[in-house]
Amino acid sequence: MNDNRAIDLRSDTITQPTPAMRAAMAAAEVGDDVFGDDPTVQRLEARVAGMLGKEAAVFTPSGTMANQLAVRAHTEPGDEILVDANAHIYYYEAGGPAALSGVSCRCLSGVRGTFTATDVETALRPPDQHFPTTKLVCLENTHNRGGGTIWPMERIREVADIACRQGLRMHLDGARLWNASVATGIDERDYAAHFDSVSVCFSKALGAPVGSALCGSRDFIQRARRFRKMFGGGMRQVGLLAAGALYALEHHRSRLAEDHANARTLAQGLARLSGIELDPTTVQTNIVFFKAPGVQAKELVSRLDRAGVRMLATGPHSIRAVTNLMVAAENIPQAVEIVGRVMQACQPNSCSSI
Repeated sequence: MNDNRAIDLRSDTITQPTPAMRAAMAAAEVGDDVFGDDPTVQRLEARVAGMLGKEAAVFTPSGTMANQLAVRAHTEPGDEILVDANAHIYYYEAGGPAALSGVSCRCLSGVRGTFTATDVETALRPPDQHFPTTKLVCLENTHNRGGGTIWPMERIREVADIACRQGLRMHLDGARLWNASVATGIDERDYAAHFDSVSVCFSKALGAPVGSALCGSRDFIQRARRFRKMFGGGMRQVGLLAAGALYALEHHRSRLAEDHANARTLAQGLARLSGIELDPTTVQTNIVFFKAPGVQAKELVSRLDRAGVRMLATGPHSIRAVTNLMVAAENIPQAVEIVGRVMQACQPNSCSSI
């Protein structure tokens, strides 16, 4: 069922603008953003910087660009950054740190995407001309490949403290920071306070069609703007897109609790199915990972797609489902029923006809 009737749980990036958001976009004031003339972009940048307690922000076409601008603006070629081994910056951004900034990634072995201050301290090398200079520590909250895991605030403080003592800068990949804030009740500003820069995404959980932002000090954002231009991210009458992001900030943040509730319901339903391995207590936000050890994940996902449920294979036997704006609460039991029916037709290491 490869059409709009499918229950699409592949990602929260599949969200489409609502009619009200489209109306706001159509009515947006625009100007040339490279010249700094777009009033809607200016409002968005001021709004998100204020929300995160930072001096300034820059609107970017994607979260990947926002993260890579942060890496480039914090470092020089030959430097090193510290990241979790499953971090989006390292795992899903096409080798950007090496290609765009000339830096190497020193990967930390975290637990569900989180690591400790001890992990950071252990990874630091003594000053020596043979070694790269470590400049930046990157955290991801919530953590995608960690299953939507929320970084505990105390652990963030501990990592930030060791980074400060070692003269390291801190960057937060906060693509789903909105989810962390809604789930915990901790304001985004409080999370952001421990970082020199923060990226946030409008086109995932919030449902805007395009866009992210990078926030930090005025000097940092001025430097990042130069690299945005260098990387091809300078945009012109982009207030149309900024208006969608502004609408999402004002109207879609609180409803993320619905996605979280749907994810818990989905996890509980899937955990009851024969042949599926899943601990529902690990689901903290809107991302659900599960394993089907006796089935090839790509084949299972293909058959689910034809049956009307769309998910992503993330390994030989692992699958990811992400609840989102396009999926209603009543769709969740339907999705569980379809997964159960497809699983019943599957034999170890293969699927029979259904």
